[in-house]
Amino acid sequence: MTPLPRPEQVRALRYLKRKGTEAPIEQLRRRIADAFVDLETMIASVPPSLRLRSPEPGRWSVQEVVDHLIESHRPAVSQLESLLNGLTPVTGAVPASLQSTDPLARNWDELVDELKRIHTSLIRVIEKASDSCSLEVRVPVHMVMKADDPGGPLVQWEEPLDWKAFAQTLRVHTIGHRAQIERTLRALSESAAPEESRV
Repeated sequence: MTPLPRPEQVRALRYLKRKGTEAPIEQLRRRIADAFVDLETMIASVPPSLRLRSPEPGRWSVQEVVDHLIESHRPAVSQLESLLNGLTPVTGAVPASLQSTDPLARNWDELVDELKRIHTSLIRVIEKASDSCSLEVRVPVHMVMKADDPGGPLVQWEEPLDWKAFAQTLRVHTIGHRAQIERTLRALSESAAPEESRV
């Protein structure tokens, strides 16, 4: 017997249908572009002293988050191109915590430039989209959501998505990691405040 979907899954898929599959293409394109620009503006202002620092063991630094966005959004360019051409992408779902082999060793300016190039490529691909593009072909996406139960495990599953829902996941992913960077910077600032007050 197939298990019933969890409420978190139902909610996520309804959201992706409303904000992705059923959204006008121009609106979808504009919102994705806005999310990319907002993230780029934020990371451009991160002080060098805070880029490599983690707020606590097990949590990513800002640089690790940027590295993750690059590694997970880079394959999305070819996946989107395939979907818009009516082809099923040959690549599978991107792992949820994908990173390069050594994120902290990478040059910050090069990371930022690469993320911008990937964003530009994604927008250019979406600009080619039209209402004639098939919504029947799908790409598997590794979905991750917080459980409704406080302290519960993350809800994770793979979901085949059409190109518009897939594009919307890129926007959601960007916004989510922007918020993560914001929390990281806030935690680092708060931990530094007591030390500064003793000087």
